[in-house]
Amino acid sequence: MSRRPLASTFARVAALLTAFLVASPLAAQESYEPSTARAPKGMVVAAEPFAAEVGIEIFRQGGNAVDAAVAVAFALAVTYPQAGNLGGGGFMLIRMADGTAVMVDYRETAPGTARPDLYLDAEGNLIPRASTEGWRAAGVPGTVAGLALALQTHGTLSLEKVLQPAIRLAEKGFPVSRRFAEDLHEAAPRLSKDRESRRIFLRKSRYYQPGDTFKQKDLARTLKKIARSGAREFYKGSLARRLAQAARRGGGLITLEDLRNYQAKLRVPVRGTFRGHEVLAAAPPSSGGVALLETLNILEPLLAPEDKPAKPETIHLIVEALRRAFADRARYLADADFVPVPVAALTDKAYASAFSETIDRKRASVSTKLVRPDPMHFQGAQPVAVTPARPPREGENTTHFSVVDADGNAVAVSTTINSFFGSGITVPGLGFLLNNEMDDFASKPGAPNALFGLVQSAANKIEPGKRPLSSMTPTIVARDGKTILVLGSPGGPRIISAVLEVLLNRLFFGDGLPLAVARPRFHHQWLPDTLYLENGLFSRGQVAALRALGHSIEERETVGQMNAIERNPDSGELLGVSDGRRRGAVRGY
Repeated sequence: MSRRPLASTFARVAALLTAFLVASPLAAQESYEPSTARAPKGMVVAAEPFAAEVGIEIFRQGGNAVDAAVAVAFALAVTYPQAGNLGGGGFMLIRMADGTAVMVDYRETAPGTARPDLYLDAEGNLIPRASTEGWRAAGVPGTVAGLALALQTHGTLSLEKVLQPAIRLAEKGFPVSRRFAEDLHEAAPRLSKDRESRRIFLRKSRYYQPGDTFKQKDLARTLKKIARSGAREFYKGSLARRLAQAARRGGGLITLEDLRNYQAKLRVPVRGTFRGHEVLAAAPPSSGGVALLETLNILEPLLAPEDKPAKPETIHLIVEALRRAFADRARYLADADFVPVPVAALTDKAYASAFSETIDRKRASVSTKLVRPDPMHFQGAQPVAVTPARPPREGENTTHFSVVDADGNAVAVSTTINSFFGSGITVPGLGFLLNNEMDDFASKPGAPNALFGLVQSAANKIEPGKRPLSSMTPTIVARDGKTILVLGSPGGPRIISAVLEVLLNRLFFGDGLPLAVARPRFHHQWLPDTLYLENGLFSRGQVAALRALGHSIEERETVGQMNAIERNPDSGELLGVSDGRRRGAVRGY
C-alpha cells in the first residue's frame, strides 16, 4: 500500500472516483457516491449521524476508541432500532496501538429449553415464520454484556459516563429523519402485530413524519438502570426479571436462568496475510473471518497484474473463490464451543492452494459438483443433503461501524437483531426490541434458512446455550505493525462478499478507499448456484460475458453498505468513508 501523504492520496482518489462515476453505469446512481471526511485525531463511521456524533463526544472527553465504540453502540440502540440494539448481539474486533488484538463475542445464545426440532411440525417440516416472528424466535441477548466487557477490558471511561449520550437521546429525543420515517413505515406491518411496538414506533398508526421528535422514555429508564448498576442489572436484576416475565407471558423461551447464565466472551480473532498485509477478522461463531481469509488465500496466487476489477474474467475468478468458501461455510462452520471447527485448516494457504487448483478460469463450476479437498487434521461434520433456494430481499438487519482514535487504537463493530427491527417484539416497559436470531441456526440441517437462503449443516443445529452461526465480518488490516484499514458491512451473507471486494479493490487493484467502496459489487454463496449482481451497475457486455462463462445471473439489490476508515501509517491522519448505497455518517475529530 502506498504511503504517500493522505492529502495527496485523497485528491488523487477524488479524481479517480469522478472519472469512474462518469465512465461507469454507476453514474446513474448518484446516491452511490460515498460520503468521506478526513481528521487528524479520531474518526467514527456509522449508519446514523446522531450515534456517530456520540463517538466524537467521547473522544472530546478523553476516551479512547473502545470507549467511543461502546458509546456509539448504545446510541445506535436509541437512534437506529432497525439494527442497533440492546436485545440482540454482535462482535467487536479490537486492535490496540501496541498490536494486541481481541474479539469480544456477544452473539446471542439459544435458550435452555430450545431443541433441534423447535421449528418443525410433526412431519418434520419447517413451520413458516416460526423462527423469524414473535417471542419464540428470540435468542438470549448479548449486547449489554459484550459492551460492558469491552469497556472493562480495553476502555478508559466508566459505563455510566459512556451511557450518558444514549440516555440523553432516548429521554429528550431526536428529530426523525426521512430515512427513519420511511423505514418505520416499511416495517409497520410487522411492528403493528405487537402492541408495545405499535405504541412506541408507530404511535398507534399515527406514523412518524420527518422532523417529528422521537422520544423513548421506557428505553431511557432502562439505560439509566444499566448505567447505575452495570450489565448485572440486565442479566440478574430487575430488568432481567421483567424480560423473563414478559417472555413467559408471550410464549417465549427466554428465562431468568438463561439471562443469569449468559456470558460474553473474549476470543482470539482469525488472522491471515494478503500481499504483505495482516488481516484480522471475526472468529467463530462468525463464519465471516474464516470465509474471508479462505477466499483471499485462494485468490492470492491466482490474481495477476492483468486482472482488473471490471473485467468479467476477474469477476469470474473471485466468484469461484467465493463459491468454494461458502461451500466450506455450509459444511464446517458453527459455534466452536460446541463442535470442532477446523479454523486453522480452512485458513491455511496450503489448503487454499488445493482449492485453487480446482478453478477453471474459463468455465464456471457447478456448485453441487464441487471437488473439495479435505481440511487437514480434521475429523468432523460431514456434507449433508442440501436444498437450493432463492434468497429473499436483503434487509438492513445488521449495522456496522468503525472507530479509530489518535493513538491508532482501532475498533470494528458489527451488531444485529437479525431482521429489520428484529422480531418486531418490544419488551413491555423496557423499550427495546428483541432479536429473531434463532433463524440463524439450522432449523432443519441441509435446508436453507428463512431470511437468506443459506444452507447449513447439522453442526449449526439448535442446542441450549449455543450461539448461531453468523456472517458478520468486522475486519482490521495492519501493515508493518500499524493499523491501516478498519471496515465492515451489514447484509447477511453478502457481508462477506462486500468486505472481500472492498479489500481487493484497495489492497490489490490499487483503488483509493472511496473508489474501492463505490465500485459495483456482486455475490455468490454456493447455493443457490446463482451469481447476484447489483442492479443496473453492470454493463450488458459484462453480463453477457459472465453468462458465456457459465454463470446463472440475477440482478438484485445492493451488496452491503460499507463503513470504513483508512489510517495513514506515517502521519496518523484518518480518512473515513461511508457507502453511498445507504448513506451513513462520517464524523472526524
